[in-house]
Amino acid sequence: MKVNSQAIRIQNHINGEWEDEVGGQYVPLRNPSTGQVIGEVPISSPETSRRAVAAAAAAFPAWKAMPLPKRMNYIHLMHQALKDNLEALAQAVAVDQGKHIAEARGEVGRVIEIVQMACAIPALIQGETIQGIANNINGRVIKAPIGVFCGVAPFNFPALVFGWFIPFAIGTGNTFVYKPSTESPLFMQKMMQLLVDIGLPKGVVNVVHGERETVEAWYDDDNVSGVCLVGSTPTAQAIAAGCGRNGKKTMLLGGAKNFLLAMEDAPMDLLIENVLMSGYGSAGQRCLAVSNIAVVPEIYDEFVERLVAASKGVRVGDATDPEVFMGPVISAKAKERIERYVDIGVAEGATLALDGRNPSVSEGNKEGYFVGPTIFTNVTPCMQIAREEIFGPVLSVIKIGCIDSALDAIRKHKLGNGACIFTQNTYYTEKFISEADVGMVGVNVGICAPHPYLPFGGIKGSLVGNNKVQGKDAIDFFTQNKVATVRIVEPGAKPAAAGNAGNGAVRSCVAS
Repeated sequence: MKVNSQAIRIQNHINGEWEDEVGGQYVPLRNPSTGQVIGEVPISSPETSRRAVAAAAAAFPAWKAMPLPKRMNYIHLMHQALKDNLEALAQAVAVDQGKHIAEARGEVGRVIEIVQMACAIPALIQGETIQGIANNINGRVIKAPIGVFCGVAPFNFPALVFGWFIPFAIGTGNTFVYKPSTESPLFMQKMMQLLVDIGLPKGVVNVVHGERETVEAWYDDDNVSGVCLVGSTPTAQAIAAGCGRNGKKTMLLGGAKNFLLAMEDAPMDLLIENVLMSGYGSAGQRCLAVSNIAVVPEIYDEFVERLVAASKGVRVGDATDPEVFMGPVISAKAKERIERYVDIGVAEGATLALDGRNPSVSEGNKEGYFVGPTIFTNVTPCMQIAREEIFGPVLSVIKIGCIDSALDAIRKHKLGNGACIFTQNTYYTEKFISEADVGMVGVNVGICAPHPYLPFGGIKGSLVGNNKVQGKDAIDFFTQNKVATVRIVEPGAKPAAAGNAGNGAVRSCVAS
């Protein structure tokens, strides 16, 4: 593979040292906006992956024993480093992930908020005490760190997933091995250097790059306590199976197919604005992007007319161009997959109201991976384009009879990440919140992403297991409850006679 002299060489970071994958395979790193090779990424061997775990395991005892205020000082320094380097980190996301620079800044900004929330760990990690369980005996619950955790990030949110995993894991006293996507590793390359610069001890956070074999090396590694993932449902299921054989904890967020319901009283201007941001932001490559839009008959025609007109005005182009609204999809393979779904929709009988294939872009971006806004109308919930996750800027508009019909379609779908309703009616609002069979609900918002104070995650096929990210849920996942039974003994007191064991003494305590 030929790369220019300015090529980015992505490296692993193990036990405080940057490393090449000596003698190993490398894959090209491309800029999705141009299609050009800008660097190379190592495919780490299972042996390299296990070395990273060993480094994290070696660092764990000292990190766990570090006084909490000192450990939290690194989280505060991480927070400040993110703020000081927001633009450089956002540019990294825009270059190798293809996310528009404005959205890349927003992603890093959200990570700053998440790390700010992680600064509250000392309050959230506090245990519980029960006084007077018996004479002079108290009970105590301690939230203790567990050991080495490993995490797998998707290509679409390289910064956000770092924020979901690492600050909470290390803030609670664990150590970490992180595998970024080989398609968008540049954020973590820069972020890891910032962790080095703030003086984070060696081995507390390690980074390895690779593919399936890199992750599978963790399943049978006794040093690994748990594995985290944001990715597809099949990948989540595979990791659950591999970790389950060895009793490892998992936090696994899977795929999505999100619904948006527009009722007859929906504020139309707000609705259109939010559909554009949700459906076309990040080129539709996010787990909470709107995909299926259910619209009641009273406003269906007006909605379709206005959505198509507004979508035609969406400018597509280089992710670093501030005048552009939507950047590319991640790769040529992703572009081909999305375009196949457009063919499928046409074959199924849906109306292609707006064809986003071959959008107009500048001359320097002709080789980029662009799909423009695409809209299908006359879609039914049973069509393949309405059932399967496309992960691109493709919207399916469904004429739905009433709120009950929409809720039924949401209920029957195998995935249950998020759903939104646009209405000014309190009855519709409360009914939708109560009955929408998803993990996250939005009202008059196009992206129902919870604030970092609250848990993030779906249900059904969108969440394998029941552990969600961020907020108190993250604290619970990265800690274990240790229970202590403590007898208070007066100095110099004589032990009670056997016949008086009931007078404050414990004869035996057997749990059954």
